[in-house]
Amino acid sequence: MELAQVRLLVTDFAACYRFYADVLGLKPQWGAADGPYEKFSPATGSAGIALQDRAMMAEVLGELGETATGHRSLVVLRVDDLDTYCAQITGCGATLVHGPAPMTDRMRVAHLKDPEGNLVELQEWLLLRG
Repeated sequence: MELAQVRLLVTDFAACYRFYADVLGLKPQWGAADGPYEKFSPATGSAGIALQDRAMMAEVLGELGETATGHRSLVVLRVDDLDTYCAQITGCGATLVHGPAPMTDRMRVAHLKDPEGNLVELQEWLLLRG
C-alpha cells in the first residue's frame, strides 16, 4: 500500500486552488483552476495534496452536502488489487460505503469510513500517465 494523497473536499474550488498554488507555491499537476479536481505537489516527496469539489464527491457517495458541514478531507490509499484488498478488509470488519467501482477510465475506487467517520478512498490505478 502507498499513500497517494490527502484530498481536501472544498466548496470554493477556485479560491482554494489559488491558495495552494499562489500562496503556498505548490505545483498544480494539470492547471485545472476551475476544478473539479487538482493535485498539488511539493518540491520533494511523492504524495501530494489534492482538492476535489464537494459536489463531485457528493455525487459519487450520495451523502455529502453542498456545504461543508460534514466531511472535509479524504485519505487516499493506492492498492494493487482493489477487489482482493476490499475482501480482506471487510473480512476484518470494515464496511464499504461505496464500490469497488470505476471512478474514471484510469482508476477504480472503494470508500469506507474510519471509526471517527473520516472518509478513506482506496484506489486501483488501471492506466498510468505516459
